[in-house]
Amino acid sequence: MSDSLVIIPTYNEKENIEKIIRFVFGLEKAFDVLIVEDNSPDGTAGIVKSLIPEFKDRLFILERKGKLGLGTAYIAGFKWALERSYEYVTEMDADFSHNPKDLVRLYNALKDTNADVAIGSRYIKGVNVVNWPMGRVLMSYYASKYVRIVTGLNIMDTTAGFVCWSRKVLETIDLDRIKFVGYAFQIEMKYTAVKLGFKVVEVPIIFTDRTEGTSKMNKSIFREAIFGVIQLRIRGMMGGIKPVKSI
Repeated sequence: MSDSLVIIPTYNEKENIEKIIRFVFGLEKAFDVLIVEDNSPDGTAGIVKSLIPEFKDRLFILERKGKLGLGTAYIAGFKWALERSYEYVTEMDADFSHNPKDLVRLYNALKDTNADVAIGSRYIKGVNVVNWPMGRVLMSYYASKYVRIVTGLNIMDTTAGFVCWSRKVLETIDLDRIKFVGYAFQIEMKYTAVKLGFKVVEVPIIFTDRTEGTSKMNKSIFREAIFGVIQLRIRGMMGGIKPVKSI
């Protein structure tokens, strides 16, 4: 077993899933992979299961009954990891928008420093996004800026979904109290970690939009992120963010 687990949520990712799994297992640093599969009708789960014998004790699948949201998928994955001996747990998309080679850079950012959370940041050095239309680039960039203003977070890419967590952070955050299920989940986790006193670092990455499969972004997810930030700040001001155990 590796000391590091990569969690990849999937829903209709048959075009990408085998390629991303093989890429991760081809890295010099050993990572285990957990696929959190939301009952994809396109056969994603079958592809993963067919690869498990080849990558025995390194590739795992957690099947759920339906499309229950990004946040709940990661929470399920975090709890699965905490039941085992992983020291580092990384969130990553299945569609190659996150370069698997950067897994090593995020891991090293925690392993070699006193940081607790490493974010693969699109905005720490300008805007590093490929294949997005300008409107979406601007929306994402200013959404992160809006989050920083409302929450006071000193994080350039607050909505980033490529994040490596140390075990102690996931053990300390009360995962059952994480409320959001869409992209606001990413903001809530970072805000909670900072409020609980953990050190966050940003590692510059280049984000490349998917070339295969279908994006999961929709208006309701974006709306949750915009209005959820205000709820999050109020909760923080009212003392509603507490550790599951003392740190």
